[in-house]
Amino acid sequence: MFERLSERFDEIFRQLRGQGKLSERNIDESLRDIRRCLLEADVNFQVARASCRRAREAALGATCCAA
Repeated sequence: MFERLSERFDEIFRQLRGQGKLSERNIDESLRDIRRCLLEADVNFQVARASCRRAREAALGATCCAA
């Protein structure tokens, strides 16, 4: 299970590296894929959603508060 999750994350990050500059759309698409990977790995929905929200805020340069 962890091997498959790691492979999927590698694939997502490889796609992001191929982009010259990240746009909000690129970030949203990647986070959707990451959330889907987490859910397929039986991660709690709320945990997956919160993790993706914090990652989006960090990627967009917003300050992330502990929640």
